[in-house]
Amino acid sequence: MPIKAFFNLIRWPNLLLIASCLFIIKFSLFSIEAYPVAITLNWFGYSLLIASSVFIAAAGNIINDIQDVVADKVNKPKHVIVGRLISEKTAFNWFLLFNVLGILLGFYLANLIGKPIFTMLFIGSSGLLYLYATTLKSYLLIGNILISALVALVFILPAIFDLMPAITPQNQSLQKFFFSILTDYAVFAFVVNLIREIVKDQEDIAGDHKMKFKTLPLVLGKQRTNIILFALGCLAVVGLVYYVLTYFYENTLVLTYSLIGLVLPLLLFVVKVPSANSKKDFRQLSLLLKITMGLGVLSLLLYGFIHNS
Repeated sequence: MPIKAFFNLIRWPNLLLIASCLFIIKFSLFSIEAYPVAITLNWFGYSLLIASSVFIAAAGNIINDIQDVVADKVNKPKHVIVGRLISEKTAFNWFLLFNVLGILLGFYLANLIGKPIFTMLFIGSSGLLYLYATTLKSYLLIGNILISALVALVFILPAIFDLMPAITPQNQSLQKFFFSILTDYAVFAFVVNLIREIVKDQEDIAGDHKMKFKTLPLVLGKQRTNIILFALGCLAVVGLVYYVLTYFYENTLVLTYSLIGLVLPLLLFVVKVPSANSKKDFRQLSLLLKITMGLGVLSLLLYGFIHNS
């Protein structure tokens, strides 16, 4: 089995982003000396959280590729992996293995912190990714919203597994403060990823039409969908600017990073999306949003840098 094809199958850049996000939250946001937040997980326990999240995401990517073979032969024929570079049986076996590993590690972690019911987060995520790939992605906006919610969940997992079990009456206020930071990032991730999911539907309209999916571009048309994307982009810009000016207007570093690294790419998106029409246009817009997501994750480093310096 070609190693490069395998890493492309599991979409390693997306997995790296998930792992980086969780790593930064633990070792930057939760390590601010001026705000000694109470945490539950040591290095081993948190590694289980990262590994379980990455395994389940990898399994979701694989089953999505398996189900998308017909559409991908239309949308991106040169990049089809399943059935060309890796057999469907082999891909499915990897899907099963990663799911089992992810759920087992999640089960062990949940029991490690004395919250076995939390295993349902991993089982539920795995099941929803399977339903998305096999059924839900064909329904109008449901698949887009589901995937965006699961992306947002990445920011909430550290709060659930690391912060919540360590809450006491004495530290409740500080714990809630850090929980609120992660919630804000989760909302940002949900909105940006939702916009990107719709952009990808624009890019893949030919294959989705062949599969008879009811995506927004197929139901409303490209131009009307672009108007919706423009409106969502404007809302994201306004919301982000309001948030940054409300909480960080006195911090030059955070303000500058946010305006250049987050607001500027979103503004470029808003400017470009009304005239976007070709696959190349939408591919560039999707990349722009992905870069914004990556820079958003990296902005978590600013909390540790500011308060520890």
